[in-house]
Amino acid sequence: MKVDHYDLIVRGGDVVDGTGLSRRRVDVGVRDGRVVALARLAGATAREEIDASGMIVAPGIVDVHTHYDPQITFDPYATVSCFHGVTTVVAGNCGFSVAPCKAEDRAFLTGIFARVENMDPIAMSAITWDEFETFPEFLRSREDRLGVNFACYVGHSNLRRWVMGDDASTRAATDAEITAMCSLVAEAMAAGAAGLSSSAAPTHLDLDDRPVPSRLAARDELTALAEEAGRAGAGSIAYLPASAIGGLDHDDENLLIELSRVSGLPVVIQGLGGRNKVDAPTATWDAAQRFLDRATEQGAPVFSMLIARPFDRPVVLDETNFHYMAVPAWDRMLKLPHRERVALLRDPSARAELRDAVEHYNRDPSKGTTVPPPLWDAVFVDEVTSPEHQKFQARSIRDIAGELGVAPADAMLDLALHEDLATRFRWRTESPEWAAAVREAQLDTRMIVGTSDGGAHLARDDGADWSSYFLGAWVRDRKVWTLEDGVRQITAVPAAVAGLSDRGVIRPGAFADLMVFDPDEIGPWKKEFVHDLPGGVGRFKAWGRGVQATIVNGEPIVLRGELTGRLPGQVVRPGGGSQR
Repeated sequence: MKVDHYDLIVRGGDVVDGTGLSRRRVDVGVRDGRVVALARLAGATAREEIDASGMIVAPGIVDVHTHYDPQITFDPYATVSCFHGVTTVVAGNCGFSVAPCKAEDRAFLTGIFARVENMDPIAMSAITWDEFETFPEFLRSREDRLGVNFACYVGHSNLRRWVMGDDASTRAATDAEITAMCSLVAEAMAAGAAGLSSSAAPTHLDLDDRPVPSRLAARDELTALAEEAGRAGAGSIAYLPASAIGGLDHDDENLLIELSRVSGLPVVIQGLGGRNKVDAPTATWDAAQRFLDRATEQGAPVFSMLIARPFDRPVVLDETNFHYMAVPAWDRMLKLPHRERVALLRDPSARAELRDAVEHYNRDPSKGTTVPPPLWDAVFVDEVTSPEHQKFQARSIRDIAGELGVAPADAMLDLALHEDLATRFRWRTESPEWAAAVREAQLDTRMIVGTSDGGAHLARDDGADWSSYFLGAWVRDRKVWTLEDGVRQITAVPAAVAGLSDRGVIRPGAFADLMVFDPDEIGPWKKEFVHDLPGGVGRFKAWGRGVQATIVNGEPIVLRGELTGRLPGQVVRPGGGSQR
């Protein structure tokens, strides 16, 4: 009697296959990187087995909004995302990617990543620039050197810089320059680009306070590049419109529809319905739905990324705090050496400037970032060092200020001064209103749950735990989704929008990208600040609970919270292709 032999068998779990169909208790047999059997494999043997008894076996998570393209050159696992079951990351968002980039433009591009995505230039010095300049060279340089699967948009700002040099930051392109950029898009798409990304966001500036190059593009340039990307027949357009921060205006709505129509591709934007980056869809949600309906009726699909995990960020009064960049007085204070900071906070005139500054944060993009700071209702006392202050723990600054009869800023700063600035606070944006808005928005089929921003803003926070939060909070606890539909929202749906037709589902013939997790335990756990980036640069790492295994192309890369050291990841491309 012939005994079937597999490379890997995942035994005894409940398979939730990503299609939305009901779970079933079967084994998963893997051979040559693909699923070949979903059956009871009691008599079969395997080179490696994973016991999934009591666990859910689901497709690996597809994270379509990351900035892992710099980090992936020195961290093939895209940590910390891989520890949360993510098997495929899509990078190169917001109009910039690590390629194409000429040698003489590396400092310029590094500056954009540093300014817009808060990546440390010292850490970015580890990018293996010598391995590539063009986009095809970049993708080839990652072959056989990946832990996770990796897809990447080609960035519009890169295209402009390559063709126009420094003029890319000062003027519109000529017809000849647009033609040259279209050739670069065609080259990138043929090599396997995820599509074209671009940004017109007024907050996106370079280190010289100039708009990033994509913001200088005229409408005909952007539509020409989108049309060229669409000739590949698969992929998507990732775009951040100029009006997205304050609510889409009619011109941008029409532009998004035009981009989808000329390219024939889905257009993916961010934050639809919100008024800023910390808003949930609230006051503008009805208008957002009307726009999405209009786009759908015209056969020009537009999707929006939805942040379904509230902000939960540590706040300390020192130089590691980047949450008050839109409050110049606070930002200057935080950058001072400790002794000078304490002296400043005791100075009455300085305190007068700080007292109401948070409420009047910058709202003018021409003057810098407009990302709102932590507001008083959402800032809570997390840890105190003095027993007399225990009564303040877990209470909001607004609440404490009301009890003490002082301004909220004074309540926070005085408490911290009494403890030599060792008090730890927490910025949490979850509220009943936030939960109600996000509950409604995520049920719209045009909203894509995600936005880890992986690889970016790590000095402020790590959003890698978004998927664990979603499965724990929205699926298990709040029961907004069944487990089957919840898994589909973060696997098959984003894979389909990105054109990755062979990812996001468990079926015979599909690549064996899997996550094994405990449905009773899945969720965020803790955040720690560590200095493990190149050059000893620090970052937050968001750990979770419940994920037992992350499997990429049939090989475990994470088992019981530890990296295995294997590199089975592939460069993945829209339309079902991959490159080894």
